[in-house]
Amino acid sequence: MTAAFPRLTRKATNVLDRRAINRATLARQLLLRRHDMSVLEATEQLVGLQAQLPFPPYIGLWSRLSSFDREELAKLILDRQIVRSSLMRYTMHLVTTTDLLWLRPLLQPVLDRAQKGFFGRETEGMDLGEIAGHGRKLLNGNALTQVQLREAMSERFPGRDPLSLAYSVQYLVPLVHMPPWGKGGSVPSTLAESFLDRKLTKDPDPQQLVRRYLAAFGPATVKDLQAFSGLTFMAKVFKEMGDELEVLTTDTGQELYDLPGAPRPDGDTPAPVRFLPEYDNLMVSHFDRGRVMDDDIRKKVCVGAGIAATLLVDGFVRGIWKLKEQKKTATLTLTLFKPLSKKDLKAVEKEADGVLRFAAPDATTRELVVA
Repeated sequence: MTAAFPRLTRKATNVLDRRAINRATLARQLLLRRHDMSVLEATEQLVGLQAQLPFPPYIGLWSRLSSFDREELAKLILDRQIVRSSLMRYTMHLVTTTDLLWLRPLLQPVLDRAQKGFFGRETEGMDLGEIAGHGRKLLNGNALTQVQLREAMSERFPGRDPLSLAYSVQYLVPLVHMPPWGKGGSVPSTLAESFLDRKLTKDPDPQQLVRRYLAAFGPATVKDLQAFSGLTFMAKVFKEMGDELEVLTTDTGQELYDLPGAPRPDGDTPAPVRFLPEYDNLMVSHFDRGRVMDDDIRKKVCVGAGIAATLLVDGFVRGIWKLKEQKKTATLTLTLFKPLSKKDLKAVEKEADGVLRFAAPDATTRELVVA
């Protein structure tokens, strides 16, 4: 799929400064303007959306599409065209079913490593194939919550930590969350192949990941792709692609790869104010996150395993925000890292009003609090 990118002025140079890299990334992330594309097309263009929590993907799509309808996403989930599963960096993502079929087997080494890192001690001496096989048996034609899976695995492996057994199944066996979901709580999981009635790709091509990643997040380094996916040893794949990739350089001498013809607008291209949700992939999909935020800001956005909801002004992170609903009142509290100009603050207020109306449609009172 090729995204419907806007026509953008492009400098004839292979040397990019920080603003040019920022604008190229925003263009591919559908953040230089709202796009008239379907939810399915947008989800594919973005190589999925982080879905650690149920609601952030909705905000992420609303911020990128000109006429996002939450019911369209809900229908795609119910129709099994979009699914929720553990994928990049062993975290939950919403992806198209088509992408799941090749992404999951390609990323299995990442999930195997996560199982060993998190639960290797608790499963030491056990046959991981036996754990996975019993998990498959339990979930074949069934949907179980984490609690139910723990109990069922404990019956087969008494004396072992139930939580470690259940999570090991999640990492070792391709699963998807059963719809409907979206209000939190424990969501039942089931086998991906049986739920979708489709087989996972036997030998997924890592070059496909390179192309899709650069189309969504490029231009980028090998380390950037590895940070996005959790995969290692990708330098060989880039090298094998040869002339298929364009080699660029930053103004500091760093080498970047890109797809020929991919949008790379000028650094002075206007970037609208955007509110991005918690865990948005733009914040975590590069080894060097300087294209969207300074290092001191990164430490405020990325705290432990959490990724705060962020405010973009002129393409860069300028604050974090939280939404709270109490009875019929919705309050968006925005914490700015630096004061904004009157013009930028006015644009922020306008966009915040849109976020509040979308996220809290039933509220009778909506307010923005700037800290």
